[in-house]
Amino acid sequence: MTLDVAWAIGWVRLSAQTVTEHRQELIELDRQIGDGDHGENLFRGFSAVIAKLDALPAEPADIGEVLKLVATTLMSTVGGAAGPLYGTAYLRAAKATGVAQLDSQGVVALLEAALEGIVARGKATTGEKTMVDAWTPATEAAVAAADGGASPAEVLVAAADAARVGAEATIPLVATKGRASYLGERSAGHLDPGARSTELILRAAAQAAA
Repeated sequence: MTLDVAWAIGWVRLSAQTVTEHRQELIELDRQIGDGDHGENLFRGFSAVIAKLDALPAEPADIGEVLKLVATTLMSTVGGAAGPLYGTAYLRAAKATGVAQLDSQGVVALLEAALEGIVARGKATTGEKTMVDAWTPATEAAVAAADGGASPAEVLVAAADAARVGAEATIPLVATKGRASYLGERSAGHLDPGARSTELILRAAAQAAA
């Protein structure tokens, strides 16, 4: 089994759908430790992505082309930290997936490239209460699943499941990066909104593969 351009398009559409459904939740999470715009920014960004996708004259030639469209649109329409971070993640992923189909190792390459982009852009590491705390275990779980012979869809499920655990693990952490770091010890006890949106977007990838 492999994942194709139709999967990539499905992932984008499901991402937009889940961001819309969880818009208020992400706003509230960000209001607790940030400036409250994470849900609104992602909603605006993915709405713009869908509009551009719908306006394409023809289906993209490969998966990387789909992800590049997401990257450039998010970078140009999303404010705050989310635009540059997710934009860089999708852009790096696009460069790693300039093919018509992805096998399990191809999915791993996509996730690893996205994580590298986020780390490079945000200068963050695990334990700092950021989306890296969800992306890192997700990528590690994907590697383990792929090495164990899992299908691309199973690799994505493993990644999404690990992202959920990673996101929940941000609750007791004290933020040392981003706007939440201004709160110091008061940032503990709250789920990081970027880690939560990471979980949602990776779950959308798994659902699209299923």
